[in-house]
Amino acid sequence: MITWPAPQIPQIPGSLDTVRVFDSTTRQNVEVTFGQNASLYVCGITPYDATHIGHAATYVAFDLLNRALRDAGKTVSYASNVTDVDDPLLERANATGTDWQELAASQINLFARDMTALGVIPPETYLGAVETIPQVTAAVQRMLAEDGAYLVPVTDGSAVSDSAADVYADLSVDSRFGSLAPISPEERLAFFAERGGDPEREGKRSPLDPLLWRAARHGEPAWDGGSIGQGRPGWHIECAVIAVEALGARCSVVGGGADLLFPHHEMSASHTRVLTGDSQAGPRLAVHAGLVSYQGEKMSKSLGNLVLVSELIKRGVEPMVIRLALLSQHYRSEWEWTDELLRQAQERFELWLEAFSGNGGPAYDDTLRAMRAALREDLNTPEALGAVDEWSRLTLEGEESTEFVEGAPGVMSRAVNALLGIRM
Repeated sequence: MITWPAPQIPQIPGSLDTVRVFDSTTRQNVEVTFGQNASLYVCGITPYDATHIGHAATYVAFDLLNRALRDAGKTVSYASNVTDVDDPLLERANATGTDWQELAASQINLFARDMTALGVIPPETYLGAVETIPQVTAAVQRMLAEDGAYLVPVTDGSAVSDSAADVYADLSVDSRFGSLAPISPEERLAFFAERGGDPEREGKRSPLDPLLWRAARHGEPAWDGGSIGQGRPGWHIECAVIAVEALGARCSVVGGGADLLFPHHEMSASHTRVLTGDSQAGPRLAVHAGLVSYQGEKMSKSLGNLVLVSELIKRGVEPMVIRLALLSQHYRSEWEWTDELLRQAQERFELWLEAFSGNGGPAYDDTLRAMRAALREDLNTPEALGAVDEWSRLTLEGEESTEFVEGAPGVMSRAVNALLGIRM
């Protein structure tokens, strides 16, 4: 799958000494210390609708982490996926009378345009579920052969073949299942049912066992799975296979929205351990972005209360203003999108633009240190923005006591680009 163009990241004086992020497992700020190389896997979109502000907030958050790690001198390997065949996509295609492949392609292209406009660094490995079906089928076959999975016959008449069976992972073979998401058994069951699972499916060994391979149904796309028959992949196995192929068995950070910690990231980590035979496989850190609300409810495609990035841009909103609005909220917080946030971001953008347009300004050293100090402690963007605001005000006020440095605005302009992704 072709990704979007990479933004230029300018060189700036100094560097971060370290980066600390909130680990969803330990619920503490933890230093990202895995040697010179860092690997980042961020779960991608299911392309059945355009990119909304909630999506954008998540991908901008992990773009910040990517930039911070690079500023700290790390070599970052970044991978992501696109779930380009799944129930929500097929349901939307049927409801709108659209070919599911055309719907997926159009939304993948729109997502790429939105990410380009917002200055998000693209992943080096960017794979779709459809193009990785051979690797997924091989993984499922291996799990079956090694008793990490089992068959559940399809008995409701929906399958193409009378002998069809779905394949489920047997979570009991993984002694570390549940180690990523520190939640109670009751919460696991509730989240699994709420977030795409099927705890009531008859024939399963455990309510939480997740689907690995869905046998071909009438009216659904299907691919040759060899010994497991015609069908299509489950969700969690897709990310496990792509992450291992791109980053190896042990990636530094897995990321996504807060609602992915369980079941998705927990299940994917479990599949990774079973597939690799490595009890320590999976992400070393789990980092999650808070969910965004609009008009009092979580912004989601199912509710239809969406603010679309592409629509804002069509209205003439500068993409960097959208990004500034996102950065004004801490990535882990749950917050609500409002027109007032966008207005404030526009004012901030104009303030910076004016301050950066001159030949001189206050010395930038303290401001760069303040920006980095904010970012090193769990990507505190509101504080980092405040440091740039203060420098901009001092520049424009031109106080006699302030020593002006020629070229400082240029350095500051490059700094907000490199660290915050804001192109002026």
